[in-house]
Amino acid sequence: MAFLQESPRLAHPFHTDRVLGAWLSNVLPRERLAAATPDLAALGDYAVDAWERRQRTPRTEPILTQWDAWGARVDRIALTPAWDDGPHVTTRHAVLAAGHDASPHARVEQFARVYLYHVASEFYCCPLAMTDGAATAIRASGNAALMERALPRFLSRDASTFWLSGQWMTETPGGSDVGRTETVARRDDDGQWRLHGRKWFSSAVVGEAALALARPEGAGPGTSALALFYVETRDAQGRWQGVTIDRLKKKLGTHELPTAEIHLDGLPATPLGELAHGVRQVAPMLNITRTWNAVCAVASMARAIALARDYATRRSAFGTRLAEQPLHLRTLADMQAEFEAAFSLTFHVAGLLGRVEQGEAAPHDTALLRLLTPLAKLWTAKVSIRITSEALECFGGAGYIEDTGLPQLLRDAQVYAIWEGTTNVLSLDMLRALGATGVEPLRQAVDTLVPASAPERRAIVAALDATEALLGEVSADRAALEASARGIAFTLARTMAAALLVRSAGWSLSAGDPTPAAACRRFLARGLDRLALPAGDDDALLAG
Repeated sequence: MAFLQESPRLAHPFHTDRVLGAWLSNVLPRERLAAATPDLAALGDYAVDAWERRQRTPRTEPILTQWDAWGARVDRIALTPAWDDGPHVTTRHAVLAAGHDASPHARVEQFARVYLYHVASEFYCCPLAMTDGAATAIRASGNAALMERALPRFLSRDASTFWLSGQWMTETPGGSDVGRTETVARRDDDGQWRLHGRKWFSSAVVGEAALALARPEGAGPGTSALALFYVETRDAQGRWQGVTIDRLKKKLGTHELPTAEIHLDGLPATPLGELAHGVRQVAPMLNITRTWNAVCAVASMARAIALARDYATRRSAFGTRLAEQPLHLRTLADMQAEFEAAFSLTFHVAGLLGRVEQGEAAPHDTALLRLLTPLAKLWTAKVSIRITSEALECFGGAGYIEDTGLPQLLRDAQVYAIWEGTTNVLSLDMLRALGATGVEPLRQAVDTLVPASAPERRAIVAALDATEALLGEVSADRAALEASARGIAFTLARTMAAALLVRSAGWSLSAGDPTPAAACRRFLARGLDRLALPAGDDDALLAG
């Protein structure tokens, strides 16, 4: 019989994830962790079943049927089995609703669910993030009628009443540059606002509702003249109302996610608040959706590493299992250390978000959340791409074979750096946060997390000092400041992650587990400083 290589097996992601288990055990009260455990275990079961199903059955994608057999326009989208499962899994295990419990721990409990569910959901977590953001924005608007109408549906724990919300911002003139929005809101004779225009990138167009930016008719140009509207996509009979789907996007990854180009022709709409400053009304969503992005990026890392580590026990080369070869072990260990750092930063942000939302944060936590949210999003996105790419190498040629399900991890990871603000956009956002507070919120956090006697403290404080020095050097030169933003962002993200690893190491050493301390040492050994000194020759370098 010819040799057959064993495929990698996915270990239960809740029962065997040391990093998740330790974090939850240390940050959640015992009774709340016990209450959440059945949902977390069930989502782990679903993840294992989904991976095994992926090995047995061909991957499917959503299919758009624009016309029925008799010529009627129907714009019907057939979804994948995982997406058909989505409303049931989400509501049964409170993947979305748990984040809105009246507890400072609610966001950690929610994002633990998201972390376990995301990869198996086939990016159903994308519209869940937007629905969560929509619920947050509507609540922040104070619009009582919309809160009564939408929130019970967005946060439902019953699949039969659950609604998804899209986020319709991007148009052909610009994505992050929403000030160029061309969609117009017109008021009809009955006083109903209606939207007319084209939305170029509408993820999860199958949602029952959406928040959309539009320019009220007669308003001036620019970002401040935009208004934010709530829309429902179908009428009482379930027919599209004022929405035409032009096509589904062909994307590098996230193939199961139905992303559409749509035209709006008289779609009924309700303003969230004033008929201006719509981008300001979107702002409450950003902490939410960017945190979802970071959690999902970390989930992809965890999946890639789990499969690579399992495969190393099943694959032999040159007479020795990969798990016994020093260079392969070094590669896996480096990946694990980066992952643990990214996980720690992300779930710290989740905890900050929950405390700030519930009014139980320390005075400096709000400023820290404002600074860390873009940092966590941009850095975890880049780390996810790097780790999933490295993981594919761990499988050799098999990592490049579509049927294994492995290449999809890398293709899908690329989206994390693009959704909810690119690395450059978020680096500039970080500069705005630093302009208000400097690095002081980070220094306060480090003082809380890292004991004065800890040997790691010197490197962490040195990275903050170097960042502060660079900010002082370039602060008077806006061009030099912006050119340095990415280096500053990566340095601060790594520095805060290192401080959190020190705390995790302390937790685990007290419990007799030396593993997190090893992750901390490995991460620090790779350095924190990613600062790029302003060279001033970018134009010259690109002139040719």
